[in-house]
Amino acid sequence: MITFKDVSKIYLPDHIALNNINLTIQPKEFVSLAGPSGAGKSTLLRLAIREEQPSKGQIFLEEQEINHLAAKDLPQLRRKIGIVFQDFKLLSNKTAYENIAFAMEVGGRTNQEIEEDVPRVLRLVGLHDRDEHFPDQLSGGEKQRVAIGRALAHRPTILIADEPTGNLDLINTWDIIRLLLKINELGTTVILATHDREIVNTLDRRVITLEKGRVIRDEEKGRYIL
Repeated sequence: MITFKDVSKIYLPDHIALNNINLTIQPKEFVSLAGPSGAGKSTLLRLAIREEQPSKGQIFLEEQEINHLAAKDLPQLRRKIGIVFQDFKLLSNKTAYENIAFAMEVGGRTNQEIEEDVPRVLRLVGLHDRDEHFPDQLSGGEKQRVAIGRALAHRPTILIADEPTGNLDLINTWDIIRLLLKINELGTTVILATHDREIVNTLDRRVITLEKGRVIRDEEKGRYIL
């Protein structure tokens, strides 16, 4: 589904963020991208969504090389990928329902599709009874659930979660991890970037470990080892 071939990213003048990355993530996999802060996890994810370009190498999504996509084709690419961040990035003046609906509207969905799909998404993330609440009326875990719901609004084939539990307490952290597992079981590829050792070790799924911009370990049932 996603393939990196000999990919490097160098920020001028001489900072090597990624160094000769080769990896493939298969459809419906749940992959933890592990490593300490500064290891290159976020850079790799930015390249995967074409937010940045590699300094060298090729990146493929579903056999399409994304390096050379024209700007007009990027929205179609990004509809295939849902993204969840550590800091939620919700619109403070919109309710949970409206945050998800707005993402669908921007994506070109019809009013009928929005009216049908937003309740479905809210049920999936466990917020069907919080749909009219604004972000400042929600807990941290609930905000992240809205963010995940928004990322799922356009039915992506891949969900990228970049340190999604970094601002959450222990209980909410595991609620979010269980939700990501549920989403994966429903057929969505999940890429979880984290430096949380306990999460990685408990999941017992594939782990790709980065250190100083290199893949130092790629194991089918891996652990966080540095």
